[in-house]
Amino acid sequence: MKIDPDSTADFSAQIAKAIRDAIVSGDLLVDQRLPSEAELADQFDVSRPTVREALKRLAAQSLIRTQRGATGGAFVNRLRFEEAYDQQVTTSTLLLSMNSVSFDVACEARYALERACAPLAAQRRTPDQLATMRAEIHRQSQPGLTDEAFCASDVTLHRALVDGAGNKVLSYQLAGAVEAMQPLMNMITFTARSREVIVALHTDLADALEARDAARTDETLLKLESYTTLTPKAEISRE
Repeated sequence: MKIDPDSTADFSAQIAKAIRDAIVSGDLLVDQRLPSEAELADQFDVSRPTVREALKRLAAQSLIRTQRGATGGAFVNRLRFEEAYDQQVTTSTLLLSMNSVSFDVACEARYALERACAPLAAQRRTPDQLATMRAEIHRQSQPGLTDEAFCASDVTLHRALVDGAGNKVLSYQLAGAVEAMQPLMNMITFTARSREVIVALHTDLADALEARDAARTDETLLKLESYTTLTPKAEISRE
């Protein structure tokens, strides 16, 4: 593991990348202890504070964990998909808020990704996931529910659909679409759409999943996408 003294990236970032690359390549294994700060400082020919900053970067990415005591130090962490969700959501939120991404482009991406889960969710959804969707549909039907609460409920419902696919990689990839992209879209959409239509479509979606009908699940997601991108007062047929 080396750093490039002529690189424009600061040394701590280069050290963090070198260690991260070693973890990804398998040169550093899960639960393996990293060299001490002093050893790393000697290896990279930098100061210990620079090494310490690099280790902080890796810890923030959940790639390493630190333990205190005589047998302590920095160890390679076993990264779990669930632990990486927050990073995915944060990155997606920043990309959407800081770049010129149109509503239609975000909507197209979200539903294209979600529809990829439809056939698997129709096969694999659990009773608990279906119950979560039914509970959120009931919540969405309550009078007086705020726009913020309605949007949060919508996220929970669609999270259950995505997780119903039973595929951790898909769930991770869709974390940004559901947890980051969807709330931003919802606050634009739901204030200008009929809640009754949305709840009816959500009911159709849950019914299709309960019947394990992949084609109907996909069709309902297409209707939701169509209604989301329609002009504010437009309606959609459920036929």
